[in-house]
Formats: sequence, structure tokens, C-alpha cells
Amino acid sequence: MSQPRRTSRRRAWTALTLPALLCALAACSGGPADDAAASGPGASPTPSGPPGTLFDTFHYSGADDPSLAAHGWEIRTGEGGPGIKDSWSAAGAGFPSDTTAQGGRVLQLQSSTDGTKQGTRQVEVQSTGNNLFTGTFAARIHFSDKPTSGRGGDHVVQTFFPISASDSSVNYSELDCEYLPNGGWGSVGPRLDNVSWYKADPPDRVSHTLKQSLEGWHLMMITALDGKVTYSMDGKELFTSSGKYVPREKMDVHFSNWLIDLPFAGGTRTWDMKVNWFYYKADQAVSLADVQKTVDGFYSAGTDYVNTVPKS
Repeated sequence: MSQPRRTSRRRAWTALTLPALLCALAACSGGPADDAAASGPGASPTPSGPPGTLFDTFHYSGADDPSLAAHGWEIRTGEGGPGIKDSWSAAGAGFPSDTTAQGGRVLQLQSSTDGTKQGTRQVEVQSTGNNLFTGTFAARIHFSDKPTSGRGGDHVVQTFFPISASDSSVNYSELDCEYLPNGGWGSVGPRLDNVSWYKADPPDRVSHTLKQSLEGWHLMMITALDGKVTYSMDGKELFTSSGKYVPREKMDVHFSNWLIDLPFAGGTRTWDMKVNWFYYKADQAVSLADVQKTVDGFYSAGTDYVNTVPKS
């Protein structure tokens, strides 16, 4: 990337700011096989499970569903960057049915613009609690090369990233998976940028770019353990950073769909990014096969949400 990841992140969030619902650790081992077996067939959805696990299928009725906040998610509104500043809207976040998704439900992040700041809506959903550090971050994400409606060509960024709560933190940490179907900052697309940050201002980071279309569903993974960070997609390793470019403090995970700039006006267009599920395992490197096995086990058991990650 040729520009800093983000500008000042002054935030005004929706009223969905209840404390995350964290339960006591279960008295079982934390291996992937145990994750899948944590709830037996027919068990009702429950936040209990093996230690150090966060899992969510995003089965919520809408942005005002009390369970969304109780499970530690916030929808961003109000001020700040990146992209078109002060254009964050909860209206772009939804949880529709989707026949292409495992379990049939997704978190939908829909940004839109008519080429003016006033007519632009960006969307971001993040976890709360700042309690995700080393281990495995995984999400099944649907990227889009074309708008759902309207003319194509916008410099849209569809992204999944753990990040520190403050850009000015002395231990600032950020790990990016950013898909730019039409490029941006003078680059061409489609491209996937993986970026490990040491400092936000002035920007100090290392990055890798994969130049190919990612239209459709992909299993994106970030493993941060033993002094290195490894980014992978669908089981293929893409990039590894080490040295100072590793997490130095606990983070939240964000899913964001935003616009770098407004290259042309005229006609509203909408861009969709979808998230099927999110899985985090603290302090362990989990393989793609074991991530999917664990996730399949949760779905089979009817378990939509688990959070046994210790509080910060």
C-alpha cells in the first residue's frame, strides 16, 4: 500500500455497546477436535465451550438485536476515516439469508455512493473488549468484483483485520487482509494486500500484494504466533512477517467495506462484502482443515456463538 492504512479513528458507535458476554472457561482441552465436540448434537446455542475460543455465525435479526451487543459486536457510525471521513452508517450492516453460505446466514456489509460525500455510506463491524492477541484468526468471506447495483469502478476496500484500539498506542498492532477489486492509491486491481503494521503515524509496515480476482467465497486466515505472522487464503500461504511486525498488544477484529475516494459522480452504486462466520483460537496455530472441522462441528451442534476468551 502506498498510503497509511487509516487516518484518525475518532468513533461514534451505535447504542449497541453492552459489555461482551464472556463465560467461564470450560474444563476441557483447547484442541480443534474438542472445539467441534464442545456441544453435542441437538444442543441449544450457548456461549460455553473450550478455552480461548471465539466463534460466531452472525445469526442475528438485525443491527438492533440485543444479542449482537451482548456477544461483543459494535457497528460503527459517526466520525473519522479511513476513506470518506464521517460517512459510517449502521444502515449498511445486515444479517440476511444466503443460500451460498454455510448455515444459510451472513453478516452483510454494504457500502454505497453516488460519487458525493453526502451520498456515501461506509460500513464497519468490530468486536469489543480488546482481548484478541496471538493465535489463529479465521473468517469465511465473500469478496465482490462488481457492484450489486450501479456502475462499477469505485475504489472500494473490502477488509478483515485485527487492530489496536488506538492508533497512538506505543504497542500499536494491525494485521490487514484488504481486497481492492478496482485498485486505489494509484495502483490497479484486482489485488489483495496483506499488511503487518508496527506504527500508524508515521506509517511503518511491511506488505505483500496478490494480483488476482477474488470474486466469491474464500477462507481467510491470519496466524500470529512464535514471533511471526502468517497470512493464508484457502490454505495457501501468502505472506509472513516477523521481527517488529508482529502483534505487541491485544486487539479487536474488524470487518469493513469502505471507499478510498470518489472517482466519479452520477448514479448510486452499492458494493457488498459478506462474512459467513468468524473463528479465533488463542495461542494456537490451527490448520485450515482443523478450522473447518471445528466450524463444521459447531454448525452441526446448532451452536451459533462461543466466547471463552479471557477478558483483558
